[in-house]
Amino acid sequence: MQLLGIVDIVWQGRRIPVEKGAKLKLGGLKNNAIPYGRQVGRAQEFEPSEITATTHLRRGQRFSDLYAVDEGELQVICDTGQTYVFADAFLTDRPEMTSGEGGKIELKWAAGAPEELLNG
Repeated sequence: MQLLGIVDIVWQGRRIPVEKGAKLKLGGLKNNAIPYGRQVGRAQEFEPSEITATTHLRRGQRFSDLYAVDEGELQVICDTGQTYVFADAFLTDRPEMTSGEGGKIELKWAAGAPEELLNG
């Protein structure tokens, strides 16, 4: 049985190769426990999606190919067949580059709930 191993990122139509260790927290409704007396109720709250991936700055590549302040479509494509599409994604931090490690750049996005597609 194949388990998740490789994640590909497509940001605003550009494929971004990512290192091992990308993180994906799917947003949506969650329940918060509300204690009252000797009982507990629940109140729902929307939690945003969070996506984190590390890539590298390559020779001839523009920083603007990776970073944009506008919203856009983000696709997270898993090698296990799931694709998560976020129509309203945006980068939350201006990324910094790490020299000596191939120009590592950590990208962090926030978004609403994704559309989940399942391939084969």
